[in-house]
Amino acid sequence: MKSPSGSKSSLLQYCVKCGKVFGHRFNTFCDTCGGMIDVEYDLERVVFYDSLNPLERFFDLLPIVDPANLLPQHMERTPCIHARNLGARLGMPWLYLKDETSLPTGSTKDRMAAVALAFMWECGIREFCTSSTGNSSSSYAHAIARFPGCRLYLFTAEDFWDRVDYPENDQVVPFVLRDASFVDAFKCAGAFAQMRGVTSERGFFNPARREGLKLAFLEAAEQVPRPIDWYVQAVSSAMGVYGTFKGARELLSLGRIPRLPRLLCVQQDTCSPMVCAHEADSQQIRPEDIVRRPGGIAKAILRGDPTKVYPYVRELVIASKGTFTAVSEGEIREARRMVEELEGVKPCFSAAAALAGLIKLVRSGNFPCEETVVINITGRDRAPSIMPRRAHRLKASADGWIPEDPTDELAQSLWRTRAKE
Repeated sequence: MKSPSGSKSSLLQYCVKCGKVFGHRFNTFCDTCGGMIDVEYDLERVVFYDSLNPLERFFDLLPIVDPANLLPQHMERTPCIHARNLGARLGMPWLYLKDETSLPTGSTKDRMAAVALAFMWECGIREFCTSSTGNSSSSYAHAIARFPGCRLYLFTAEDFWDRVDYPENDQVVPFVLRDASFVDAFKCAGAFAQMRGVTSERGFFNPARREGLKLAFLEAAEQVPRPIDWYVQAVSSAMGVYGTFKGARELLSLGRIPRLPRLLCVQQDTCSPMVCAHEADSQQIRPEDIVRRPGGIAKAILRGDPTKVYPYVRELVIASKGTFTAVSEGEIREARRMVEELEGVKPCFSAAAALAGLIKLVRSGNFPCEETVVINITGRDRAPSIMPRRAHRLKASADGWIPEDPTDELAQSLWRTRAKE
C-alpha cells in the first residue's frame, strides 16, 4: 500500500502491571495500580507502507489514530553505516552505526517530538510542560510550529541551558532554574503543570515518546542485511532503548526479524545510577546510586535519579540477555576520535559514550565480536548560534521555585495565577 488512509482502530493503551485497558487519551500511569501505560497494536492489521518516510511507512506501529494528525510530515530515514574501518580496528566485521546526527536538530529526539506532539494534539492537549537536558526540548521547540495554538512551557536547569537551541517563537515559554539539576527542572515542570492546570508530558512515561524513538530500530532492521544481535545506546532514562525493544518484539511477531537484539546500555561513570544498581543486582535504584548534582562531558545523559524508570528498563535489559556498563571521560573522548577519523561521523560526547561502552567490552575479551552490532549514534553537537535570548529565570525559595526578576511580568503572572478549583 502506498500510504495510510482512514482512522486506525487497531491500537489500545493498557497498564503493563494489571492489564487495565484505557481509551485513546493522554495516559501515563494506571489509576488502579499505578503501573506504566503502554501501547499495543493489532499486529494482524499492520501494514508497512511503500514510503521512505518512516512516519508514513511505520504508521500502523505508531500511536496515532488519524493520519491527518501526523501526515503529511516530512522525515527521511537516517543512514545506517557499515563501519568497516572501525570494525576492522575492533575485530568486528558486522558493526553498523545508525547515524541520527542528520535529523533537523541533530538528535534522535526529533523522532520523539514528531510522534509525541501529534499524539498529544490528537488527545486534545494544547498546553503542556516538559524538561530535558537539551535534546528533547530543542526537538519539541522546533516541531511545535506544525501545531498552531499549541504552547510549550519549557523548564531547563541552568547548566543545560546552552544545549537548548531553537528559533524564538511565541509557542515556547522557557524557564531557566538557577543552581538546579535536571531532576529539579523535571519536578518544577510537574508542579507548574499542577498549579496552572496544564499537562505535564512526563518524559519517559509519555508512551508516544517511546513509540517515536523506536523508529530508529525499525529502520535499522530494514537497512542492515543481517539479523541484529546487539543494539547499543547511551542512556539517561533509556526511553529510546525501551522503545527499541518494544519495536523489536513487534517486528519479531510480524515475522520481519528472526530474533530479538541484546541490549547494551551505557552511562558515563560520573553519573551511572543504572549501572551501579545493575552491578549490585538491585531491582531498584538505591539511595547510594543517586547522583544529586551530576557532572561530566556526556551532558545529554546526566540524569542522576532514574528511580521510577529503572525497574522497567532493568526488566527488558534482562529479558534481552543484555547488560549495562559505565565509561570514563577518557574512554568517551577516545571513542569519539576513533569514529571521526575512521568513519567520518561526528557524534556528541553522549552519543560517543555508546561506542566507548562497546569498545570497553570488546577489549575485556567478553564480547562476541563476530555478531552483528548496531550502535545508535543519537546526536551531534549543536552550535548555539540561534539559542533563544529570552528566558524567565527562576530561583529556589522556601515556597518552591519562584521568578527571580520581580519585573518579569509574564513569569510573575504565571506563578500568581492558580488553576481554577
